[in-house]
Amino acid sequence: MTLLPGATAHAAQDADPIVHAEALTRNPLYKSGPLPGTPCAEPPVKAGDVASVRGYLTPLVKCLDQAWAAQFAKERLPFEKPAVRFITRPEKICGDAWGEHVQAIYCSSTRQIVVMLDKSVVDRPEDLFLMDVIAHEYGHHVQNMAGIWRAYDRLPSDDDAESYEQTRRHELQAECLAGAFIGSVWPSLRRTAEDWETLLDDDRESGDETGEARTHGKGRNMADWLDRGYRAAGPAGCNTWSASAAAVA
Repeated sequence: MTLLPGATAHAAQDADPIVHAEALTRNPLYKSGPLPGTPCAEPPVKAGDVASVRGYLTPLVKCLDQAWAAQFAKERLPFEKPAVRFITRPEKICGDAWGEHVQAIYCSSTRQIVVMLDKSVVDRPEDLFLMDVIAHEYGHHVQNMAGIWRAYDRLPSDDDAESYEQTRRHELQAECLAGAFIGSVWPSLRRTAEDWETLLDDDRESGDETGEARTHGKGRNMADWLDRGYRAAGPAGCNTWSASAAAVA
């Protein structure tokens, strides 16, 4: 769902849970409780219409702003909302070319989310996939605001395997934070349990097994972390940095 940053990352010996960076393993955000349950009714959206899809996502971004700003305020943590931009064709973001099969990108240096409104999503906007995409990128912004991104970015790495494992912890946490937001606003959505299961199935079918990169986790782990966040309806369920190696494989 995101173009990975050029950050160097590190896994503890033998891919054990991270134990040396408190910003990752003991971040105050984990103790902030459930998200406030911001009402977030989905506006109507028309398939195949870019303007309609943009109109669907814009109020969703406002819901994300309100929910996460309130969450950070609980712990008296500083928070600034990200910039959000929609594009319809690839362009360079953060100095990097737009990657293949990338739907959205978060640029940590500019605190900007960029979402690609291409045919693949514009033709199926009624799915929860779009909500998950933007909530996932917003999860990266939450990591940035909480000091998690910086701590991750500064972890040393001995080899590619260790670097990939840390990247998976980083990405799976963003997916969990997406689930936390969706879980918190679920009562205000006109959605069914089947809608949620469909989204989990989408995750199961889009894991690292589908390509050569080992950066986002196996499909079952992506779905598991998304569901953990949803059930917790807050960041307490999203400490991927203390999870076992198997949980972030």
